[in-house]
This record gives sequence, structure tokens and C-alpha cells, in this order.
Amino acid sequence: MVKSGFNSKYVQASLVLSSVILNLLLVTNIYLSGQWDISWSSGAAAEAEAIAAVSCSGHGRVYLDGLVDDENTEPICECNSCYSGPDCSHFLTDCIADANGGDPLFLEPFWTQHAASSALVVAGWHRMSYSYNNNGFISKELESLIRKLHAVVGNAVTENRYIIFGAGSTQVINAAAYALSPENSSSPAGIVASVPYYALYQQQEEYFNSEKFKFQGDPYTWRNKSDSRAYTIEFVTAPNNPDGRLNKALLQGPNVKTIYDRAYYWPHFTPITAQADEDLMVFTLSKLTGHAGSRFGWAVVKDETVFNKMIIHMQINSMGVSRDTQLRAFKLLKTALKGEGRELFDFASQTMKTRWEILSSVISLSKRFSLQKINPEYCIFYNKVREFSPAYAWVKCEREEDKDCYAVLQAAKITGRAGNAFGAEDHYVRLSLIRSQDDFDILIERLNKLVLEENGAKII
Repeated sequence: MVKSGFNSKYVQASLVLSSVILNLLLVTNIYLSGQWDISWSSGAAAEAEAIAAVSCSGHGRVYLDGLVDDENTEPICECNSCYSGPDCSHFLTDCIADANGGDPLFLEPFWTQHAASSALVVAGWHRMSYSYNNNGFISKELESLIRKLHAVVGNAVTENRYIIFGAGSTQVINAAAYALSPENSSSPAGIVASVPYYALYQQQEEYFNSEKFKFQGDPYTWRNKSDSRAYTIEFVTAPNNPDGRLNKALLQGPNVKTIYDRAYYWPHFTPITAQADEDLMVFTLSKLTGHAGSRFGWAVVKDETVFNKMIIHMQINSMGVSRDTQLRAFKLLKTALKGEGRELFDFASQTMKTRWEILSSVISLSKRFSLQKINPEYCIFYNKVREFSPAYAWVKCEREEDKDCYAVLQAAKITGRAGNAFGAEDHYVRLSLIRSQDDFDILIERLNKLVLEENGAKII
């Protein structure tokens, strides 16, 4: 983290130089071609270009709404983990490798290369209304792009289905649980998910403490102890977070409803084995394009009644998704779909494949740690058999004495997420592989050192 007292002359000079260059380019283009009639947007474009041109040594970013120091109001570099200094050039050798969060920053280089096609300049009067002209809260053009996206990738059926937007998959999942819960019931629906399950399912249900549903843990346990007439909602995460497996529903029956969380069902993380055709499927922009901060997710819903209940929930909860967010998602998806989406998915798939291979090669040298194993499957997007390249490493400490695997890795300056957060044993830890390249490099360095020490090698 950059402290406010740092000298920011380097950054200021970069901003000024970038701004001058951009203004010269604008003037030259207008003079030579006479075709560029830019008025109110020129200042915004110059400001954005100037900010984007600051390198921060490749280990940080400057943002329009970013940190400023005490001496002036110009934004300064915000550094990646383990880097500091005015231009993020100082590496903190004793820092902890952060492999805890799910920030999908591995896609940042793609968007750096596609800055022009993905950039937005928005007028101050853009979409000031609560709703669109049709009195709805959903952009029809964005909905059309999402349908096209699923058709191109082949990962979900959208024909004769309804699509609803939410503030990330988090809000969509909650709306789905409300919509599928029974009305006027004397007892709440049981929410279940197979271990290891995504921790948010339990956290949401317990936090909101609704009378409509209660988290009940693993479906095996629930099935064995519950009345067959009990109303149940099963979360099926495919690919699963944390272990990347393509889970399937375990419960069946007239009183069982299923929500398929398909957040990671994209070619970067898994072979696309078939066109998913479940009654309710949830997706998110964050794991598709990497824009977790935009908070945009959607559900593909088969039943109109369920869709309408979700719409009502969204209206009461938040009046729908921000119009600005929908515009950004629209712009990003238009860029992602260029060339039938191959450029984005090729970049993302190759990045994750490379990371998974590097990690696997390190762990393969260890008898103390192991990784999840998933057999390759045929991918209909790439038309070949492919290995999985999961977003997370589901690491197991194999030694009996290593009962707290999180503590073992923490001692080696690696922060992951403990297995108990996913309903699993403490012999497991989830390590994120989708963070920035800096984060991944530091993680591999720490793991490599840990494995070498296990094998008795001397660390120089």
C-alpha cells in the first residue's frame, strides 16, 4: 500500500506527458482529416488516457477515483500485493502470498490490449431515469448479447427462457432462493449443497435469517434425516467452487427445486461438455470477463412464474441493476464476442492452463500436499478433449499431524481459505489461481520453497 507521504513527482510527470501527447494526437487528427468532431468528450478521453498511461512499474495501477497524496490532488499508484513505493517498484520480500480472494485479475492484460474497444465515455445525462423506455429495469440489447454469448460458447440453452439481471451472482442467487421457496408454509425450505460447497450459500441464508428457508448443509445428510415431503432447494455448483468438479444434483422429487450455479462454466476453467439446460442457471460477469467490481450477474430461467417472482424481488431489493453497470457489461460483451469470442477465451484458457501446469508441477514433487484430480473431457467449444484448469487449487495436507492445513501454509507465508469455510475438513485449503500475475508468481515462489524444504533441499 502506498502511503500518502510518498513523493509523487514521477507519477505527476507521467500524467502531464500523457495528457500532452493525447491532446496533440487529437489536434493532429482533426487538422489532417477534418472528420473528427469531438466536443464535450475530449476532456474525459484525455483524462482517461493520461491515467491509463502511467505504468506504476507494471506492479500497480492509477485510477481516476484512486488514492491521492497529501501534496496534491493527482491520483497516485495503487500497488499490487507485495509491492510499494511511489511507482510500485519496491518488492516487499517478507510479504505474505495472497491466494485467498477470487479477484479474477488474470484477465487484466487482455483488457489492456483491448482498451479502445472496451472503453466507455458516458455523458452526465446518461440514463438518469429509474427505468428504460419500456418501464423495465433490463437492457434488451444487453439481454440479446447474453443470448448470443451463450449460443457462441454453447454452454447454456437460452431459447424460450427468461433472463434476469442482478448485482453479481450473489444477488441473483438470493432472489432465486426467495422465488423457489414455498409460500404460506409452516416450515422453511431446506437449503442444501454438496461438500465442499461455496461458503456464500450458507453465509447468505444465515445472515438474512429468513423464515422462508434455512441452510441445512450436505444433501446426503438432509436426505437421510428429512421427511420426503419436506421442501428442499439444492444448490449445484458446476464447476464447483472450490474443487472445480462438474457437480450434479443429488436430490429428486416433487418438493425438490434446484439452482445451478454456473459461474465458472466458461472455457477458461473447464471443458464445455454440453449445453446446460437446467430450470434455473446463474452466471456472472466477474468470472467471464474478470470485472468483479462491476457487480453484474444474470440467471437463465425456464419457468415464467419463478422469473416473475425474481423480478419482484429485484424491484423491491434494489430497483434492478445500475444502468451504468449494464452499459459497461454491454460494451465488454461486445468486445468479448468479436471473432466469435475466440480471442478472449483463447487468452483466458491459455493463461489458466499455464498456471495450472506450473502449480501441478510444483505440488507433484511433494508427498506432504496433493491437488484435486479431474479427468479430461471432450469440449464442444474447442472440439477436442481438454484438461480442466480450475480457478482454485483444492490443496490437501496429507500428513496426519497437519490437521490445520491453513495454519501450515500460513506459516510458509501463504494465505488461502480454510476447508471449514466450505463445510470440509481442515486438512484442505483453497488457493486462488485467478488473481494478478504478481500474486500467482509469489504464490508459486512460496510453494516451491515449502516443497524444497520438505525434500531436504537447501534454500539459497
